[in-house]
Amino acid sequence: MVVTEPIKFAVGTVFFTRSFVRALYEYLKDDKIPSKEGPKGIGINQQDSLPKELPSVVDIKKKLPKHCFEPDVPTSMYYAVKDLVLVAVTFACVLYAHQYSSPWIWWPSLLMYWAVQGTFFTSIFVIGHDCGHDSFSNHKGLNDLVGNVMHSFLMCPFYMWKLSHRVHHQNNANFDKDEVFYPIKESESIPGVTVPGFGFGTGWLAYLFVGYGPLKRKVNHFDLQHPFFRNHLIPCLWSVLGLTIWGTVLYSYGRIYGFWPWFNYYFVPLFIFSSYMVIITFLHHTEVNTPWYSDSQWDFVKGQLSTIDRDYGPVHYIIHSIGTHQMHHMFTHIPHYHLEEATTHFRKNFPDLVRTCNEPILPSFMRMFKKFEAQSVIPDDTVVHYYK
Repeated sequence: MVVTEPIKFAVGTVFFTRSFVRALYEYLKDDKIPSKEGPKGIGINQQDSLPKELPSVVDIKKKLPKHCFEPDVPTSMYYAVKDLVLVAVTFACVLYAHQYSSPWIWWPSLLMYWAVQGTFFTSIFVIGHDCGHDSFSNHKGLNDLVGNVMHSFLMCPFYMWKLSHRVHHQNNANFDKDEVFYPIKESESIPGVTVPGFGFGTGWLAYLFVGYGPLKRKVNHFDLQHPFFRNHLIPCLWSVLGLTIWGTVLYSYGRIYGFWPWFNYYFVPLFIFSSYMVIITFLHHTEVNTPWYSDSQWDFVKGQLSTIDRDYGPVHYIIHSIGTHQMHHMFTHIPHYHLEEATTHFRKNFPDLVRTCNEPILPSFMRMFKKFEAQSVIPDDTVVHYYK
């Protein structure tokens, strides 16, 4: 399985390139939506698609197989080790290819490396994401250890991210309390132009350093004095140690081999991973006819159901089914390798609660980014906000 992953992704790169070119074309010619018929999916074609009476979290959980909530350490470790091995094998392959000076080999192999390695970096993040939700195992110490290893490799402060991400899950689709990509009230908005595509990879890096939205809700994930982190000093310091060790490794690599190997083999894949983060986070919480609630109208079930499942095509399983977002939000303790099964049972038993979008990822991102630009600043008295 480890050897075949790069081969499968190489085929998928063709589809990735096709989607990217199509998205750029549609964006530049300024169509309202990339598809003339509009986005296809479930639960996004009309407002107020949810029934008036919603099941409780317990009601939904009863319909899912019990084993979906049970992490298995050997399985979790298999995925963690496999992802690290794939990164190492991909790095070794590009080094081997670059022994040849011919540009016919050098440039195509580098472009392929960027796409493949950036995707494998995303897989590593998702394993750390499981650790942050304690769905990697039932052992908190193991979760924090593996999470720090995985996220330090990506220069992401694991424990600080874990704490801010918890706020997001506790307040999903609550525009008064959520943590990122929420609609902003007119009185809190900052005049200016939204960075195109949220800066793709730079958007994720900016989020780690300054957060998102109005000043009073911004979070610097490296500031241990922030209220989010102040009472968690020891685990946060372990994350700082992990970043320091890995940062030293990267610095030493750059000193020995030079700037361009560091840039080509680490930074560009990191930037592509960071772009994945912006796209994934935005698209699973932003879609037409999917409500954002004021705090007075919000409750947990409504909030978690205001997420959208999406399919990532050739890379869907490589990035560990992160597209099955409704069940992940409803039950964060489900490991990634049980999310597909849990989603199947959820859709079977609660078809009127499902939200999916089947549009290709990059055209969908461009379409919703334009809507976000035009509609994300809302009147102060808004109680429910829909993108149209």
